[in-house]
Amino acid sequence: CGRWVAASLTKQHHPSSRFSGDSAAPWTPHFDVVVIGGGHAGTEAAAAAARCGSRTLLLTHRVDTIGQMSCNPSFGGIGKGHLMREVDALDGLCCRICDQSGVHYKVLNRRKGPAVWGLRAQIDRKLYKQNMQKEILNTRLLTVQEGAVEDLILTEPEPEHTGKYGVSGVVLGIMATSSQYRRLLSEYGPPSLGYARGTGKSQVPQSKYAEPLAVIEELGKEQERDGEPGTRHRPRRGIVDGSTVYAESVVLTTGTFLRGMIVIGLEMHPAGRLGDQPSIGLARTLEKLGFVVGRLKTGTPPRIAKESINFSILNKQTPDNPSIPFSFINETVWIKPEDQLPCYLTHTNPQVDEIVLENLHLNCHVKETTRGPRYCPSIESKVLRFPNRIHQVWLEPEGMDSELIYPQGLSVTLPAELQEKMITCIRGLEKAKMIQPGYGVQYDYLDPRQITPSLETHLVQRLFFAGQINGTTGYEEAAAQGVIAGINASLRVRHKPPFVISRTEGYIGVLIDDLTTLGTNEPYRMFTSRAEFRLSLRPDNADSRLTFRGYKEAGCVSQQRYERATWMKSSLEEGISVLKSIEFSSSKWKNLIPEASISSGKSLPLRALDVLKYEEVDIELLAKAVPEPLKEYTKCRELAERLKIEATYESVLFHQQQEIKEVQRDEALQLPKDLDYLTLRDVSLSREVREKLHFSRPQTIGAASRIPGVTPAAIINLLRFVKTTQQRQAAMDRLPKTDQRLCNTDKLEDRQL
Repeated sequence: CGRWVAASLTKQHHPSSRFSGDSAAPWTPHFDVVVIGGGHAGTEAAAAAARCGSRTLLLTHRVDTIGQMSCNPSFGGIGKGHLMREVDALDGLCCRICDQSGVHYKVLNRRKGPAVWGLRAQIDRKLYKQNMQKEILNTRLLTVQEGAVEDLILTEPEPEHTGKYGVSGVVLGIMATSSQYRRLLSEYGPPSLGYARGTGKSQVPQSKYAEPLAVIEELGKEQERDGEPGTRHRPRRGIVDGSTVYAESVVLTTGTFLRGMIVIGLEMHPAGRLGDQPSIGLARTLEKLGFVVGRLKTGTPPRIAKESINFSILNKQTPDNPSIPFSFINETVWIKPEDQLPCYLTHTNPQVDEIVLENLHLNCHVKETTRGPRYCPSIESKVLRFPNRIHQVWLEPEGMDSELIYPQGLSVTLPAELQEKMITCIRGLEKAKMIQPGYGVQYDYLDPRQITPSLETHLVQRLFFAGQINGTTGYEEAAAQGVIAGINASLRVRHKPPFVISRTEGYIGVLIDDLTTLGTNEPYRMFTSRAEFRLSLRPDNADSRLTFRGYKEAGCVSQQRYERATWMKSSLEEGISVLKSIEFSSSKWKNLIPEASISSGKSLPLRALDVLKYEEVDIELLAKAVPEPLKEYTKCRELAERLKIEATYESVLFHQQQEIKEVQRDEALQLPKDLDYLTLRDVSLSREVREKLHFSRPQTIGAASRIPGVTPAAIINLLRFVKTTQQRQAAMDRLPKTDQRLCNTDKLEDRQL
């Protein structure tokens, strides 16, 4: 259950396979932060830690899978797009990479207000992976290493923090780099043996290993000589067996790899995803340490040959013109709207239902009691939960030069031959050719109530979880957790306060608060309906909410981004002030802007800001009516759009800000971190409430009030206890000064005597 070392050993140098470093001195595997997993959470976590100034190591099974989109070829959507904008506001990667890799950009939910618009894009899988790898492999202070983590190195906990253990590094398992060497390992075992143990296979000459080992050794000796360790280097490839890597903080972003199992029909194979081995040793370590482990499942659709689809009879969806970029620092995306690829819509029918229902006995994934995604269910789950209904199937391109189509909404785990039969029942797919079958994945996750809002675990100090290991689903949810985990892992190393986003500040705060207070027993995904203050937490203002905090408190935001956010904030304030200062009668406004449905019977004068609230009016129309000084605000498209949005929500935002302040008052009431709820005698709490508080360990009264089963009466009692404790502490803080005065008085009396 984790390897133990004395606390003094955590700073020692331990020889291992060579990563990167100064060629003049022997390299030692000790980093500030180690991130395990190169998926969407892992890349964001590693990049964020490096941006914060920490020497960071990213450990992944294969470097060539960094940035791989394992499931759908798309990013964003309703709620998910909000998360992406917040990741970008903290200088995260995914938005900038999407702006360089998309093939179809569209804003969803346009019929509703801008607070719930969802930025979304179809992504070129190959292009996204290439651009992400280029970004990661050129990030300052970030080293990339191929390796499989099998265990954690544990130390005694720090007395000033809660937790039974501390983590000081990881233990690596066997990781081969060349395909030839991987094959030799699988057939004959490590080169020290030369044959498969206990299998009776004939011995293989050691010379068979010579060529792949020579390549590995040469790659392991490569070092960059033009900068500090971890600066602009190629990925290090090598083989390590039981080697250790020491670190001050460790971030786990294991995705679906913890005891992952792929399911097609009745066949089950251990794998984290198709073609990649699962993580078994690490899952056992976490379980033995005492973490509460659950089991979840997800799935992916089959892939279909583009040339075999009859698109001419299907509904065509074209991209937006102009395309709205994801990132605040980009004015446009890399590709023109006319060069982007369309999507197509088709539907299931009763024949699909019939095939599913007749073959449930051949589908062990559906029969499993493990919970799957509620909001992105398999076609089998849809048929069972919503009988006699048709379901949408979106045919999405996988890339500019890809011959594959991804049928969104057709996730399935039936045997491959039945999948083919089902596909050809669907309109437009009568002659479709299946290239790869759909499959299900079952995997371990850890109850997220075992982590703090900084994503550090309660049980093991300096150990952070991010992504699907916390029970979420989706690239965007993973990226959001990754950037927060990476920031806080770095801050923990520097002994700085954690960077926590509350649910009043962002969708990231809503996501993490839901996980840490409510937990989840099914794959969690983000929706705008989960946020109480969604009129304030809009996609357009994520930079004004988070960029300044990221720059000042975490150091994760670049100077360029900070200056741009500062300019935008000042421009908005100035623009709103100017719009408020321009006043005319309603009749004059009606003459100036006849397109607007302004009633001329209003007696009070109207501000330009009030006129901008009308649906037909935008900044360009206002600037034509009042060129000076409004013409200046039409030069920047984003500024003009944000002024319109600010005008739209002006009145309701005032009331919502009052509600936010009330919630923030509750969040400001901190609960003592070392509180033992099970034995606490100074407060009246039921046994059930004590157990719930003990398990979730909320950090504030506000968080405690959101835990299911914690009653309002319990919150009142807890609130009284906190206030009494604070008063006692304040009295104790004053006591030493009083004692000092008494001591001085005694000395004076002694001298007088």
